[in-house]
Amino acid sequence: MNLDRRSLLKYAGIIPLACAFPPPVRAVEEAPATKADYSLHIGTGQVELSPDHIVSTTLYDGQFPGPLLRFREGQPVVVDIHNDTDLPELVHWHGQMIPSEVDGTAEEGSPFVPARGMLRVAFVPKPAGFRVYHTHVAAGSDLNRGTYTGQVGPVYIAPRDEPGAYDREVFLVLKEFAPRFSHGGDMAKDVLVGSPLAALRHMSKAADNKAKRKTKGFEVDYDMFAINGRMLGHGEPIRVKAGEQVLFHVLNASATEIRSLTLPGHVFRVVALDGNPVPAPAEVPVLWLGTAERVSAIVDMNRPGLWVMGDCTDDDRRKGMGVVVEYAGASGKPRWERPAPFRWDYSRFGKPGGSRPPGETIELTIEKHNGAVGGFNQWTLNGQAFSRATLTPAYTLHQGRRYRLKFRNASDDIHPIHLHRHSFELTRIGGRSTSGVMKDVVMLGGFQELECDFVADNPGPTLFHCHQQLHMDFGFMALFRYA
Repeated sequence: MNLDRRSLLKYAGIIPLACAFPPPVRAVEEAPATKADYSLHIGTGQVELSPDHIVSTTLYDGQFPGPLLRFREGQPVVVDIHNDTDLPELVHWHGQMIPSEVDGTAEEGSPFVPARGMLRVAFVPKPAGFRVYHTHVAAGSDLNRGTYTGQVGPVYIAPRDEPGAYDREVFLVLKEFAPRFSHGGDMAKDVLVGSPLAALRHMSKAADNKAKRKTKGFEVDYDMFAINGRMLGHGEPIRVKAGEQVLFHVLNASATEIRSLTLPGHVFRVVALDGNPVPAPAEVPVLWLGTAERVSAIVDMNRPGLWVMGDCTDDDRRKGMGVVVEYAGASGKPRWERPAPFRWDYSRFGKPGGSRPPGETIELTIEKHNGAVGGFNQWTLNGQAFSRATLTPAYTLHQGRRYRLKFRNASDDIHPIHLHRHSFELTRIGGRSTSGVMKDVVMLGGFQELECDFVADNPGPTLFHCHQQLHMDFGFMALFRYA
């Protein structure tokens, strides 16, 4: 998905304005009288990762990734969602501050898109920046549901004032295909700054000793990897010119895995995380992204040649997680060079020192119970796994109050924690205080603590959960309710 600034301005200018803003959500049994600004079709289709690797999965508009949707901040939009499958679906507008009824989350009360039916939703896109839409149904043990499918697409909400400090932009969606259950395949644990805490290790060991099942539960492995739906060596390269500044918008669309991305001989100047500008843009040799995280980074194209931009993990890159970057006039074989070890540190993009004190702190301790639910690991918050029947655990918010969430991870897993309908500010991570970094997903390291603040400024039921599909489906969720 390559767009130069001229195209960007062209498309931004033709986004229609909804003159009469309809109700925020409405089930439609027949064709409505008025036309929507956008439409999405959910249906099964095929993705040709390469001529020898074709997969069948559920898609948006028959393609992977789903179409790039460009909205303008504050300008109302109407979207018709058609479900051409035999199962109800949900479309979650991840990262937007919109009402619960259109957020696309069953636990918040959003309606499903009926099987073989259609749902019309209307909302005001905000905040500006790189967002995403994806399914939010529970998958459980079904690897043909949820984020294991191809139901994901990028959203860009244009700000009222676009700085445009780049020559053009490229959207990259990183995704694995052909999932299968295993008891291995754990991701690397040392990708984040910070050291494990002895007390959390002890808590985890005590939980393991009490568990009836001593072996870990199922994990998910993958056989195929791709960027923008094409395996490395297939599809079009990213064509650049020496001297250009290219803004890369990178989305990790995985159901379960943390991803890395590097471009040998170049550095990424990170300017936004999860679509939100960072206080201190900084250069890094490698991007690390948890599931559903986004990074926007500018690369100065100053090393002419043919390069492989790809995952640092050799096996994943060889199975397709990469794309060729081709300078004008370059020839030969694309080059790959392994970067030096690098740990991801969110605080380098923030301001030193802590944020202002919160009005209230909510402490949440994460524990894992190995293989406790039919061979799957169960996850608990303060000793309680989420129940979809009772919508608990749940916590009460008071509108306008500033809350601090203090997470204590008594497991060795990295958790990409996501808060719906709000952005949060990182205040302490990896043992370091920081401020100014606003996100909607953040990776919490194994046996580490994390603190983040948010303001209760968007009334309505609000979900937070680990964005790792297995963790979310088997207990790692909670609901906030406004008083």
